[in-house]
Amino acid sequence: MTRLTRALRGTITAFAAVLALTTASATASAATRAPADPKAPADFVALSSVDATIIQEIRYFTPHNFVGERIDGYRQPMCILTRPAAQALHAAQQQLLRKGYSLKVYDCYRPQRAVDHFVRWAKDLDDQAMKGEFYPRVDKTRLFQDGYIAQRSGHSRGSTTDLTIVRLPARPTHPYVPGQPLVPCYAPKDERFPDNSLDMGTGFDCFDTLAHTLDPRIQGQQRANRLLLKSTLEKLGFVNLAEEWWHYTYQPEPYPDTYFDFPVSRASLTPGH
Repeated sequence: MTRLTRALRGTITAFAAVLALTTASATASAATRAPADPKAPADFVALSSVDATIIQEIRYFTPHNFVGERIDGYRQPMCILTRPAAQALHAAQQQLLRKGYSLKVYDCYRPQRAVDHFVRWAKDLDDQAMKGEFYPRVDKTRLFQDGYIAQRSGHSRGSTTDLTIVRLPARPTHPYVPGQPLVPCYAPKDERFPDNSLDMGTGFDCFDTLAHTLDPRIQGQQRANRLLLKSTLEKLGFVNLAEEWWHYTYQPEPYPDTYFDFPVSRASLTPGH
């Protein structure tokens, strides 16, 4: 064997070894790579594409919620809904605009990973950072038993929304600063966290029986405001959850038995939706 042949064979062997190493590395990388996020069905839309006038204050994208941090799966502060639910909200908005009001949504479609985040938080009894505002009178050990937290949420089916009414012109909502003193969500409106919505008797996500839509202790203008929201939405196919004045589900639901987990992000939607 000539010196040139031996050198050539050595080069080929070295190249083969590098190629094998590269291929093995690529295969291992592919095996450990996180799976791609699921996508929404084609009939899920961004609410803003159906009605850009509805105010959006997506609380779970922010730390101003009962957990105290941004919730898993909320990658953009946007409302996503099934198209029929979004169109029904548009019809409600048209009615309210004529009266000098606007809808404001706090939450819409909620991925299962967000619900799982709530469950983990509820099981951590040491984490009570936001108790002073959102559940002052509820022992955290009772959150599951009392129905405030569950393993599944109707929001994950895509036709449920949490919302309120704002008088126009809408005043800016005061920004929440983590660590600021907390005031009970059922305190008088001028004492609790400032919100530009009508006075509904409690703040959003208030874990308290005063948040029950028809609680008899809520009277006067507060009750009238709740009933305005209720009557407007129910005429258009929404059904209220009696324990939460802000919670409405459009019926019939396109996906009554499916709990989705795609992220709250425009990238989850079909282009143009």
